[in-house]
Amino acid sequence: MKFLSYLINGISLGSVYAIIALGYTMVYGIAKMLNFAHGDVIMVGAYAAFACIMNASLPPYAAVLVAIVVCTVLGVLIETVAYRPLLSAASSLAVLITAIGVSYFLQNVVLLIFGANAKSFQSVVSLPNLKLADGALNISGVTIVTVISCILIMLALTAFISRTKTGQAMLAVSEDKGAAQLMGINVNGTIAVTFAIGSGLAAIAGVLLCSAYPSLSPYTGSMPGIKAFTAAVFGGIGSIPGAFLGGLLLGIIEILAKGYISTELSDAIVFSVLIIILLVKPTGLLGRKMQEKV
Repeated sequence: MKFLSYLINGISLGSVYAIIALGYTMVYGIAKMLNFAHGDVIMVGAYAAFACIMNASLPPYAAVLVAIVVCTVLGVLIETVAYRPLLSAASSLAVLITAIGVSYFLQNVVLLIFGANAKSFQSVVSLPNLKLADGALNISGVTIVTVISCILIMLALTAFISRTKTGQAMLAVSEDKGAAQLMGINVNGTIAVTFAIGSGLAAIAGVLLCSAYPSLSPYTGSMPGIKAFTAAVFGGIGSIPGAFLGGLLLGIIEILAKGYISTELSDAIVFSVLIIILLVKPTGLLGRKMQEKV
């Protein structure tokens, strides 16, 4: 029964990682850039929901919607101001350094507004706990909502990419930006939509993460952001099912490592598993080799 409890907690945490990883994998798959400020967008979304609930006394569902809007606008703003001027840069290092700069900027803005002290986050989920096996196995409402949300988001993104014109434009841009532009596709607009979707997902992930672990600080998104990027690489960065699978496996490995081995060593174990997987399969579990055009 203890194993089942660990497994369920791992799936719950992995679902949060998967939602964040979906944002990473979309941006990289389409714009070919690593948005390392993504973890801090998660934090901004959680603070937006926190402010709406505690200061504006909005109901939880309204606070979540406000957080999604705030992060969506923030994502587009970051792409337009910080990343778009660098799309034609000869080196991707410029984008990476800019992303780190944006990350520190967001952290310090939140520090100035809310202070450095951790806040107690009120869960936005009011679903009662589910008790199984005569109460021996207790599944929290947050866990149920998180897992269902992750599955629905993954399915919705897959359908969006494969069945809509905007999704097809994203696929075209991911294959060849120049050819897509010649075919009349607005490359900059498509990339902006990608950032908007990824940032909106970050808001959902931030709210769910802080509902499960009710502590919020300006650094809340840093480690989950790194782990979610790890999950995206683990599953095969650029692949939506890969991000989903990588997030789930990462969460399960982390919780099982904490439960059976060591809380202090759990992060080391997670990253060690990533290294082993990449040594065996460099493209990740569901990644595919990219053909280099010459």
